[in-house]
Amino acid sequence: MDQLLAKAEQADSAPLQDGLTIPAEIARRRDRIAKLQTARAVIEERARQRAAQEQPAYEVKQTERAARRARGEKVRGREPQPPAATPSPKDQYNFTDPQSRIMKVGNGEHFEQAYNAQAAVETERRLIVAARVTDAPNDKAQLAPTVQAVPAPVCAQVTAVLADNGFYSASAVAVVEANGGPTVYAAVEKTGHHRSVRDLEQRADPSPPSAGADPVEQMRYRLRTKAGRALYRLRQQTVEPVFGIIKEAMGFRRFSLRGQAGAELEWTLVCLAYNLRRLHRLSTLVG
Repeated sequence: MDQLLAKAEQADSAPLQDGLTIPAEIARRRDRIAKLQTARAVIEERARQRAAQEQPAYEVKQTERAARRARGEKVRGREPQPPAATPSPKDQYNFTDPQSRIMKVGNGEHFEQAYNAQAAVETERRLIVAARVTDAPNDKAQLAPTVQAVPAPVCAQVTAVLADNGFYSASAVAVVEANGGPTVYAAVEKTGHHRSVRDLEQRADPSPPSAGADPVEQMRYRLRTKAGRALYRLRQQTVEPVFGIIKEAMGFRRFSLRGQAGAELEWTLVCLAYNLRRLHRLSTLVG
């Protein structure tokens, strides 16, 4: 019996042709199973968080459609579906950098493993006043956190926040404007970058919406006023050149560090470098 056990032990310990041993291979597979179980748990939790984040937007859409039906308007398009709290077949987990996410890049033509870098820029000198990194694949829930990242002495002087339609949600606007916060001007639908003939025409402000108008109609009215149009035009000439300079002139297009904390540190240094560059440029203009 002892001889048989010794032979079995010897067989288990003998290296295979590729240099592995049976105990080592069993340990590797057990470790892999544990990592896969962790990945599954993370994916399921992300799905629950995503559903919670998308629920307010879904409720707003339902409220808008109900209001239009109440006014006797014909509602076109498919009914919005409630966000699912279960993972989709396309959900992924990256074992190299688990905190990163698959995100659409460019014009949405392809996907990359990425982080979402945010920046708040003041309109007068185009200096970055807040920089942060998130793992959210879109900007729907990023308006309030980015505004809150602006240092208090600077934020106290902010009277208006300009954001594109990717940041708009009624709940986010309510958070920013609460307790005397700045007024938000955010597009509620995608708009082109080129001016139309209508944009060049002189026209009176539209009639204010009714007291019970939904948040989208109120925001749409805010942007159609003369003051709203003038303010919102500043967004394109403020934040977009900043990202263009960082990508093209400074050559920063990808993170070198792994983990959200590392990416945020790197993004902070990049934004600091941009501000130093911008301050130098402003000093030459003044001189």
